[in-house]
Amino acid sequence: MSKHLIHIDSASDTSLQNQIRQQLVEGIVHGTFLPGTKMLSSRKLADQLGVSRNTVVLVYQALLDEGYLVSRQRSGIYVNELIAQGKVANQHLHTHKHQSQDNAHRFKGALQSTNETSSPLNWHSYPYPFLDGKFDASLYPVAQWRDANRKANAPKEIAQWSKLQGLEDDPMLLDEIRSKILPRRGIVADRDEILITVGSQQALHLITQLFVDDSVKVAVEEPGFPEIRDLLTRQGAQLVYQDVDSQGVVVSDALNDCDMLYTTPSHQTPTSVTMSMERRRELLNKAQEHDLLIIEDDFEFESNFLGQPHPALRSLDTQNRVLYVSCLSKVMASGVQIAFVVADSGVIHELKKLRKVTTRTPPLNNQRAVAHFLAMGYFDAYMMHLHKVFFERWLTLREALNIYLPNCINTGPIQGGTAYWVTGPKNLDGERLLKEAADIGILLEPVKRYYARSDYPENCFRMGVTSIANDRIRDGVSKLADLIHTLSDDEETLSNAKGQLLDDARLEQVLSGVRLECQMVYGVPCLIELWPDGTMRGSTGGLDKETDVGVWWIANGRYYRRWQLWGYGEEKSYYVVSDGQQIKWFDTNYAFVRYLNIVDYLG
Repeated sequence: MSKHLIHIDSASDTSLQNQIRQQLVEGIVHGTFLPGTKMLSSRKLADQLGVSRNTVVLVYQALLDEGYLVSRQRSGIYVNELIAQGKVANQHLHTHKHQSQDNAHRFKGALQSTNETSSPLNWHSYPYPFLDGKFDASLYPVAQWRDANRKANAPKEIAQWSKLQGLEDDPMLLDEIRSKILPRRGIVADRDEILITVGSQQALHLITQLFVDDSVKVAVEEPGFPEIRDLLTRQGAQLVYQDVDSQGVVVSDALNDCDMLYTTPSHQTPTSVTMSMERRRELLNKAQEHDLLIIEDDFEFESNFLGQPHPALRSLDTQNRVLYVSCLSKVMASGVQIAFVVADSGVIHELKKLRKVTTRTPPLNNQRAVAHFLAMGYFDAYMMHLHKVFFERWLTLREALNIYLPNCINTGPIQGGTAYWVTGPKNLDGERLLKEAADIGILLEPVKRYYARSDYPENCFRMGVTSIANDRIRDGVSKLADLIHTLSDDEETLSNAKGQLLDDARLEQVLSGVRLECQMVYGVPCLIELWPDGTMRGSTGGLDKETDVGVWWIANGRYYRRWQLWGYGEEKSYYVVSDGQQIKWFDTNYAFVRYLNIVDYLG
């Protein structure tokens, strides 16, 4: 047996013992080590691999116990000849190749968009991955999840969850969801009103299977979640596209003839807008008046950063019209695909029947592990940690956009979520921006796939915070701003600006004692007071009202300012152009920065 058949990777997280075992098993199963082959002695193999003899002895003993190897007295260790029994002869495996066959004409359920991806597979190697839904491994609760798994797989626990036989959901998990997760959303539910699914996508698939055919008219958000459009189209649904505004999905007369509505009220996909309480009541009233069922996809309720989270539609529903879908944190989704549906018990009963013919229940060991993860308080602690991390990144991105792209970017008045919907200058070519941004290490998410209509805004893109470290955000936005200014060639510059460029004397005359107003990128107003003594004060509107103080002065034909906190507390200077009641700032590279309006003068 050549030492080259086994490769030891000293940098791997996998132990030496497991590396050797895995490669020996693969060699035996694939026929590299033929049945009846004599293996090297433990001493010789250990010498060849440069590992301790005990490591090899333990591997050999495990493979002897499992039947891969056999020991012959005073002869040595051999590959078990019985390994080959029951296997198809493989002498032709490497020479026979199937003819290529085009089966596309046979496809009856092919989908158009669900395999599209908004990021390269090696996204984590980019320095500035502003992608939503991608996560760095440091966020995963490894130790806590291991502990929950250890408890779930104890012999006593296995005896309990294995008795369910894959027909019913784990009652422990149902109770933990009822007591730990649903109360956060104001929802009260019994066990028979909850269904466990393999992720939110299975939950939506089962719901569309149960309620939708070609006679059903379903309203969806526009822009909105593309996979729900695919699921509904697959069922033959008649789709009605409802616009989204600053309060969430628009409630209009177009819903009067609909049978169902799919909505993401906590943080709308993809704009991150939170549905207002007024809009929630309006929607529920519409549902009652016109016998409308509502699918509430609440996948991101835990990331509300400003103000108190609104109660779920399900919690406000008094007529069982809302089918509520949610899941564990998206950070855990890659390892634990557990979601759930809350609905009327009759609906849950029918969904269980549909689930049975496909996957039965999600793996019961996973369900019990999640139950322990919740019961031991790990989930609550984990959510608090994620909330802190994402809130910090969310604020950092907001501040960076406000500093580097204050006037050509508008993210809208959102209260949370993990992504910003960004609107660039009108002439910005979004496709070109995404490509050239990727060339300098910045990954942005395109928005085309969120639109069913062809007339989507080409100057829009999304920026997420789940995949990028906080200390990379500012630098990434700064580089992005330079690129956007380069690609937006019709922007006003100092050389072609309409109005009068102010010199030192005029700057003093116009700015001293003035109150200015501008819009922050996140849709709230900001008032700036420039006092004659050189001090300045600022205040913003919105849910998270902020105030700051600083100093300002005039020199070399430019207005200078330095806030204590805002703008990273750094000194900045601007050329100022006066155009009626409007003030325009241009940076030292003569690029346009921001519009401000003169409100009045301080008394």
